[in-house]
Amino acid sequence: MPFVIEASTVLSWAFVDEKHPIADAAAERALQDRPLAPALWWFELRNGLIVNERRQRITAPATHAFLGRVSRIGIEIDRAPDEAAVLSLARAHRLTVYDAAYLELALRRQVSLAALDTDLTKAAEAAGVSLI
Repeated sequence: MPFVIEASTVLSWAFVDEKHPIADAAAERALQDRPLAPALWWFELRNGLIVNERRQRITAPATHAFLGRVSRIGIEIDRAPDEAAVLSLARAHRLTVYDAAYLELALRRQVSLAALDTDLTKAAEAAGVSLI
């Protein structure tokens, strides 16, 4: 069954010192189930890698190789969020619009969510979304 995957969850796969059981579980699940992400995921992931290149935690070639590995997973990008729902979720749970987009997608598609962000996971639990 598909599931929504947040950018920070995927980003943690690039760094040994950021291993996390949720990220590990999401990586395992991605081997059998197709992950979903809102369109902003593409930008968030790459921004996180560039920021870490500047901090000298990853090199440009390693970024390129990591993105190649991630692309083979086949994460489905959703480009049609329900704007009213995203804004409503952001207001109701005091989330950024970015985090609300992940929650909206999980709710709309009725799937679980893999996220490391505490505010997002609390909002997901409150909205009845199962977590990985």
